[in-house]
Amino acid sequence: MAKITLNPIFNDIHGTVDNLTFRRMHGRQTVIKKPDMSNVEWSPAQQAHRERFKQAVIRARAALADPEVRARYEEQAAARGKRPFDLAVSDCYQGRDVRKET
Repeated sequence: MAKITLNPIFNDIHGTVDNLTFRRMHGRQTVIKKPDMSNVEWSPAQQAHRERFKQAVIRARAALADPEVRARYEEQAAARGKRPFDLAVSDCYQGRDVRKET
């Protein structure tokens, strides 16, 4: 594997350029070929999972729009070393009511 030391101006590059995707994983910058998902046929179970996750993201975004809920999730996230949005999505996906005290 090639290793590159980036100039500090490029220290946090992410997104897609042409056919390459830049992302940060485990504290390291990575570059991968953009996946071609055009011919993928999702199974009914995969479709159900994707829809359930989509609904969890929608509910988490709505819940985090409330300053009180956001403050609670920011506190929990700081204690766990995670992002508030990720915790809220996880709670929504597992069927927990994110607007109530957890």
